[in-house]
Amino acid sequence: MRNVCVIGAGSSGIAACQVLAARGVAYDCFEMGSEVGGNWRYPNDNGQSSAYRSLHINTSRQIMEYAGFPMADDCPVYPGHAHIARYFDAFVDHFGLRPSIRFRTEVVRVVPDGDRWTVTSRHRDTGAHETGVYDAVLVANGHHWRPRWPQPEILGLARFTGTRIHSHHYRSPEPFADRRVLVLGIGNSACDIAVEVSRVSRRTFLAMRRGAHILPKYLFGRPTDHLTHSWLARAPLAVQDRGLHLLLRLSRGRLTDYGLPEPEHRVLAAHPTISDDLLSRLGHGDITVRPAPRRVDATRVTFDDGSVEEIDTIICCTGYDIAFPFLDDEVIDVSGNDPGLYRRVVSPDRPGLYFIGLVQPLGAIMPLAQAQSQWVADLLQGRCALPGREEMRDEIRAHRARTARRYVASPRHTIQVDARAYLKELTRERRRRAVGRGRRRRFTRLASGADGTG
Repeated sequence: MRNVCVIGAGSSGIAACQVLAARGVAYDCFEMGSEVGGNWRYPNDNGQSSAYRSLHINTSRQIMEYAGFPMADDCPVYPGHAHIARYFDAFVDHFGLRPSIRFRTEVVRVVPDGDRWTVTSRHRDTGAHETGVYDAVLVANGHHWRPRWPQPEILGLARFTGTRIHSHHYRSPEPFADRRVLVLGIGNSACDIAVEVSRVSRRTFLAMRRGAHILPKYLFGRPTDHLTHSWLARAPLAVQDRGLHLLLRLSRGRLTDYGLPEPEHRVLAAHPTISDDLLSRLGHGDITVRPAPRRVDATRVTFDDGSVEEIDTIICCTGYDIAFPFLDDEVIDVSGNDPGLYRRVVSPDRPGLYFIGLVQPLGAIMPLAQAQSQWVADLLQGRCALPGREEMRDEIRAHRARTARRYVASPRHTIQVDARAYLKELTRERRRRAVGRGRRRRFTRLASGADGTG
């Protein structure tokens, strides 16, 4: 079997490890931290986690759990980071994956070497470097660790004399007690942080460039994401949008009644913002909504509607940039947060380079990472084949066009997928390009060099 390198032991990396181990594919997994879990390990000594103390998942546990390994029945419907970290630990230990993970080890360079890959790693405690050569590299280092600041930069922001942080570095509300806090953004982190900070701050403002649909975690007593298994999810997209819009109108009324701007896009045209608490805090007057900031002076912020507020702290919840510091730019181009991957996994120009979990799903990422890993394992074992390079590029262009038609133009939507549709897409790909047994034996001999060609 092929020798594979897995980068990262977060939710996507351990999914890849489990699939490779089950298939008998030899692999090494490198993890910067001392434990598995990535973004869901709070605190995480890998230095990359964005988790804050009160973090809970926004998809229900039934939707997020790995296939074949359900979460415990006594786990909350919407688990917190501690529950999820324990679940990942149990997953890794159940499948015996821990010995194959090299903890406290950072991958510092991945370089193509003919039809193989040279991987250089560094132990974070000893500083010792090690180099290995692999037939394939599965990149699963996540995409929520390099903060993206407001773009374009707000006029005068450099002159601000207060505190400015990115949500990546937010951990708890106590440091913001009795302060005048401005939270930028209307995504999930922005809403969570604004709600928390508003309980201790002197005043909290939530500013955004455009409106967003706010979805509750429960609709009529059921987890909202369970709608993905209802008749509504099987209807045409226009019907899904209209149906969800009506359900939201019935359950929470108009967003403008809470002081939020009416979104100009359809409900399913953007990654959902999910919060049970934001609307009540707005209704209580604990959070004040403002449009985008136009200009910043030493302590004052002027907004697009001309209003001015004294501000002590700005928290930028403005997303993340996709980055692979161990890969050169000529190996993978991530400009515009769009790496251009076939079926969101395969690099058309770099055989043997795969990306696991590099999607932003309407749904949960864990089952998708598992499905991606199954497909990659098919490719590694010769059970499935890739199309030609031009056909892969055609698929990438078509996907970009569909994404542009459906979603709001934003860096956060370049890797957006609908979980249900994407799982079907991967299933079709595996079936359509399955390799017959005779050809598979030939593929395996070529991969191992057994017929003298390697």
